[in-house]
Amino acid sequence: MSGLDTWRGPNRLDALRGPSKPVDHNARSIAALAANPACQRRAILDAAGIDKGSTIQHLGYPHQFGQSPFALARQEQFKAIVKAHGGAHILRLLRELLHLSVEEAGYHNVEDAADDNGRAVRHRHTRTVLRSAAEQPEHAATLFDDPLLKLNVAGYDVYLEPDVIAFQVGRQFHVVAIKTFAVVDGQADTPKVSAAAREAAVYVHALRELFSSLGLDPARVAHDVVLICPKDFMNFPTAALVDVRHPLEVLRRQLERLSRIDDILDELPPGLSLDLRMEGKTPTRPAAELAAAVSALEARYAPECLAVCEMAYFCRAEARACGSLEALGRTVRDDLGGLESIDTAIHLISGDPVCSPEQDAIATRLQYLRRLHDEAVA
Repeated sequence: MSGLDTWRGPNRLDALRGPSKPVDHNARSIAALAANPACQRRAILDAAGIDKGSTIQHLGYPHQFGQSPFALARQEQFKAIVKAHGGAHILRLLRELLHLSVEEAGYHNVEDAADDNGRAVRHRHTRTVLRSAAEQPEHAATLFDDPLLKLNVAGYDVYLEPDVIAFQVGRQFHVVAIKTFAVVDGQADTPKVSAAAREAAVYVHALRELFSSLGLDPARVAHDVVLICPKDFMNFPTAALVDVRHPLEVLRRQLERLSRIDDILDELPPGLSLDLRMEGKTPTRPAAELAAAVSALEARYAPECLAVCEMAYFCRAEARACGSLEALGRTVRDDLGGLESIDTAIHLISGDPVCSPEQDAIATRLQYLRRLHDEAVA
């Protein structure tokens, strides 16, 4: 089979990535992708499992995401404490939050149940366990540790291995999110709580999709997520209910807007490769060549990307270099939706001729704002 045939076949994403091991989707990456559904660059990089951290570093930009080994070790330690002894801490917290009775307690580790812990096997086992629990709640466990969910993103199925435990009280299923940021005097950092809510909404959505595929009522998956964090910088867990209805609705709407990956791939140059050509842990591909390949993927940059996407600094530099309105933010871009560049906006402010009725309306508005600015400065 020729290289072109490979590119047009079912292995197009593998051909785009090269021989490197794919990086799996997770809740944070899906939440970030859904926050900017028009960005084809992010959609392709995630679908192909491209290591965006290594890519951006090789391009000469800072990699601002990821956790230090110390933070990862602390996260694993706190998770182990929370899940120890059949989720004893979780049961204590559920009794406080939802009045879970003692006789409803029960623990089932989905990951340990199968001899083959491959993702397809674990996902099938998750479906079997949750279906049984939903149909026969009187015989089911309360806690389901390490379930494996699956979600369709832009036409491709991705597995989600949540850092959560699904549980049911009565006939209602919930998602438990375990995080390591502290709750001090009953208060936690608002941006961190918001980020945790967006990630948890991905799991709630995936769990509801699983219920729908099983012919079960997705409303049995609660929109209230149990968020477990350390109390007062100690490793003693505390919990609160977080309503994720708003991020859940935003996620659902944005996932529907995502273009199908196959449609985006069809528009790319044949043979395009984002392979870093790794030798051991060292990329050997010329940075300029890699930058040209990345630029072949259409981006939708906005300043908000800096908080959620590894590629944001590259995309910002690209937007600035071509004078794109994207670099000024979504509000400016939307207000000046008929314009393609900052230079065009400057020409209209200066009174240059317009090319269309839409530009005429924008020119009138910009010139009015300039007069207000000049009067204020004067």
